[in-house]
Amino acid sequence: MIVRLSRFAPLAFTALTLCAGALHAAPLLRCQVTYAGATQVIETGPVSDPYAVASTDIGGRFRFKAVMVGSDAQVAYINLYAYLATRRQPVLIHEAKYLPPFKAASFTGEQHLYAGPVERELIYNCTLEGLAS
Repeated sequence: MIVRLSRFAPLAFTALTLCAGALHAAPLLRCQVTYAGATQVIETGPVSDPYAVASTDIGGRFRFKAVMVGSDAQVAYINLYAYLATRRQPVLIHEAKYLPPFKAASFTGEQHLYAGPVERELIYNCTLEGLAS
């Protein structure tokens, strides 16, 4: 079987490559958060207003909030927050701040947090993807 490529095939391939590159150009913060053996993946992109980012419930015991402030072109900073869920309100137990330059790999490492009357354990690890080197 002979496959004939159009003279426009190289142009189409180049266009597809550029589109694929554009789709991956935006930074993506991906955090794997584990509590009681269950892992949730929390993903976030750059925002201009850090206060509008909602925290995520983790097993009814914790809340986790990942904030990446900046634009697709440049990330200004990343803040990570962990809260212990209490009857009255969430209580901040951990805050981590990261400034550029960022390592694209697992820049937080694996973090273990303990809180509450029986010292429940929350584990998280975050990676940053899509940054230009």
